[in-house]
Amino acid sequence: MNHLRKFVAPEFVFGNGALTLAGQYAANFEAKNVLVVSDPGVIAAGWCGKVVENLEAAGLSCLVFSDITANPKSGEVMRGADYYLQNNCDLIVAVGGGSPMDCAKGIGIVSTNGANILEFEGIDNVPLPGPPLICIPTTAGTSADVSQFAIINHENERVKIAIISKTVVPDVALIDPDTTLTMAPYLTACTGIDALVHAIEAFVSSAHSPIFDVHALEAIRLISRYLLDVLTKPDDPHLRNILMRASLEAGLAFSNASLGAVHAMAHSLGGYLGLPHGECNAILLDHVMDFNFNETADRFQRIGDAMGLQLKGMSASEKKRAVLDKVALLKKNAGISSTLKDKGTRQTDIPVLAEKALKDPCLVTNPRKANKRDIEVIYENAL
Repeated sequence: MNHLRKFVAPEFVFGNGALTLAGQYAANFEAKNVLVVSDPGVIAAGWCGKVVENLEAAGLSCLVFSDITANPKSGEVMRGADYYLQNNCDLIVAVGGGSPMDCAKGIGIVSTNGANILEFEGIDNVPLPGPPLICIPTTAGTSADVSQFAIINHENERVKIAIISKTVVPDVALIDPDTTLTMAPYLTACTGIDALVHAIEAFVSSAHSPIFDVHALEAIRLISRYLLDVLTKPDDPHLRNILMRASLEAGLAFSNASLGAVHAMAHSLGGYLGLPHGECNAILLDHVMDFNFNETADRFQRIGDAMGLQLKGMSASEKKRAVLDKVALLKKNAGISSTLKDKGTRQTDIPVLAEKALKDPCLVTNPRKANKRDIEVIYENAL
């Protein structure tokens, strides 16, 4: 049965102005009381308000829950679920990046299943789907709007848990590239590389498939070609459209092929030290690729091809060096030059970080099996 693959994705509408369909879609679910889940930054940018206006214009009552941090905590999910139930809400609309969308997924799980969010950790551990969920992403990178993943910070254990289930796939994603026009340059860079990580890890995943590969390779091609252009011309709606489409392609790939060691290690860093997820992925990416490369060199070569490299005639070692250098240069030119040490990680943190990463389900589909010492060495190389 190892050759079988399934593809799950929500209904999605992609394009400039997709956000304005929020009221129409919510009304289609016959909702009356909508919980809008967002965060202070998205509210300040004005996108949450636009969605609320659209919902209210459709005759719906709205409440906003925005008590969410950059790495959404289990306590925040539980408070959101209480707010949802106390106000007799019947639909959730998430507006924002990965944090509001993951928190919204968690709120839905808890409100329907009646247990602490931490009890649903792992794969296929959510018995009942949540209420209808509409996701409106405002960053081009996390792809939580199309994925079957919800990542929640376990506050007491200081580790991010992964909840992976088709029951957390949103019902609808309204993917409006216009929302990314207000992103800061460094956030654009980090979320762009996050999407690149999604695509690369999906393509080399042990659960890869030709069905998923087409999305992963297209995301790699688009991000490699256009990320730096977006950073140079951040107000160009056409370029923002391309990068948002790349994020969508990467999300469709990783939601179905899963991920690998980059994400397992980034989840550990984010939970233990509170570091931003996209930045962690960016710092770790080429170090994990170096570890994995020889295990599936043919697929990494195809990644190099998608990134525009001319690898024909090179030796195996030259191809590896060219691909890793391309990734490192893209990061550098995007302005991501920090090391883990720069972000406050200490040598003494590494054994704990490695232990937590080993328990992450994303490590299951990493193309090369890794033990604790392997993970420690990768962290050390990224210091």
